[in-house]
Amino acid sequence: MGRETSHNNRPGVGRKRLSEIRIFFRHCPACGRRFQIRLVGKKLLDAESRTEEVKRSVGVFEPSEPAGVPVILEEGRPITVTVEEFQYEYRCHHCGHQWSEKHVVER
Repeated sequence: MGRETSHNNRPGVGRKRLSEIRIFFRHCPACGRRFQIRLVGKKLLDAESRTEEVKRSVGVFEPSEPAGVPVILEEGRPITVTVEEFQYEYRCHHCGHQWSEKHVVER
């Protein structure tokens, strides 16, 4: 018996990977056309990490307190937040207009 293979399972044949799809469904600022925007470049401008304490408040009724008086408990733990600033470069496939925008991503 022969082994069945599909050409669609090989990388780069028959379909594009999701990371290669770089068409954005926005308007071009020059011609106003939709569905023609392509990402042509992405550059990291700045990155920083900072530690923040996440606090969560919980209202609890303490049995030793008079009825109706809640006790507020706060607990927290430190987390690390990474903030990255990118410059994205776009080009309109229809009119050729190019522009860039800055985006900030927190993780």
